[in-house]
Amino acid sequence: MSGSIRWQKSSFSGGDGPNCVEMAQHEGGILMRESDVPDNIIVTSRTNLAAFITGVKVGEFDHLTA
Repeated sequence: MSGSIRWQKSSFSGGDGPNCVEMAQHEGGILMRESDVPDNIIVTSRTNLAAFITGVKVGEFDHLTA
């Protein structure tokens, strides 16, 4: 993947430390990675990401963080 990818992480991830999820747009898709393992990249579509975010917003994944 190109070095020109602009990764973004949540402002809730705790500063500049490792162990945060980063996301980027690339070639019409969405990329996700863990900052401490930057070579492991998951690629998904905008549609799939939107469905996931909707699930997060309504609490479908709250049990994973408790």
